[in-house]
Amino acid sequence: MCQECLKNVVANRIAEYTSDLTPEKRRTIAGLGKAEQLVETIDYYVNEDGNYVFTSWYHLRRGKCCGNGCLHCPYRKN
Repeated sequence: MCQECLKNVVANRIAEYTSDLTPEKRRTIAGLGKAEQLVETIDYYVNEDGNYVFTSWYHLRRGKCCGNGCLHCPYRKN
């Protein structure tokens, strides 16, 4: 499997796992800690304006809301 295919498979598995976030899952993900090296597609993507946009997975691993109104913040109240 090439690197891009692997990243896509992992991103899809993450999406499946996080589709129903329970408090236990949130604690488990946050327990992984922040990623030492960010991976494009998994932790962030670059939008059409060239800006880096963090994914909900990145925010969940971070463990808390930064308060900046991020697009994919899983802690944002709807």
